[in-house]
Amino acid sequence: MKKGIHPENYRIVAFKDMSNDEVFLTKSTADTKETIEVDGVEYPLVKMEISRTSHPFYTGKAKLIDTAGRIDKFKSKYDKFKKPAKKETETEK
Repeated sequence: MKKGIHPENYRIVAFKDMSNDEVFLTKSTADTKETIEVDGVEYPLVKMEISRTSHPFYTGKAKLIDTAGRIDKFKSKYDKFKKPAKKETETEK
């Protein structure tokens, strides 16, 4: 095995899923300034928007996660192209 090609900062890191507050520990080299205490031990913290505990593929549940308001922004942007609804007239009755 070659020497000097492996990272030096390989350590246990806490990953937190921000959509459901699930925290899990694994080894990583991810840089972070934040920390979190898990079971009385302080670990570096990496925040994620979605993980295996909240992703629909792994959970089997279709769940809409819109953290940035993207759906509302899309609807307001394209509202001007919406066709007006037909009004019922007396001749159509």
